[in-house]
Amino acid sequence: MSTAAAIGAPDFADSGLADSGLADSGHADSGLRPYAVVGDAIPEPLSEAAGDPVRGRAIVVNRQAGLCLLCHTGPFPEERFQGNLAPNLAGAGSRWSVGQLRLRIVDASRFNPDTIMPPYYRTEGLTRVAPAFAGKPVLSAEQIEDVVAFLATLRD
Repeated sequence: MSTAAAIGAPDFADSGLADSGLADSGHADSGLRPYAVVGDAIPEPLSEAAGDPVRGRAIVVNRQAGLCLLCHTGPFPEERFQGNLAPNLAGAGSRWSVGQLRLRIVDASRFNPDTIMPPYYRTEGLTRVAPAFAGKPVLSAEQIEDVVAFLATLRD
């Protein structure tokens, strides 16, 4: 394992992202919209409509939809019992570009194959999937864009 992977940083040489430069989602039959991974990001939105940060915040704090606060903490003083297993979401918009945020939500295993973060927009190659989610992404393309729009606003 490389030093970058050992400290949790993306190791694009080991992940195949550096070699491919452009990777297709490969999910045309699953109903997922195709996307291209360029370097360490998905630069193009997954949906036609721009994401709504208000809806995105609602998804992030919802304990039945995004489940983000199960592992992450963030600038949500009204939310009790925030997680401490993953990076704090405060400042996410300063640390990562919109495209980088999008790829992390779509499929964080592209950066770290050992991540505990679920792929929110992948349906293939998964294990231990609840029957209600079999063959379906956790979030829709529009919901992904809403969450990305919200996270991009977190600049502290």
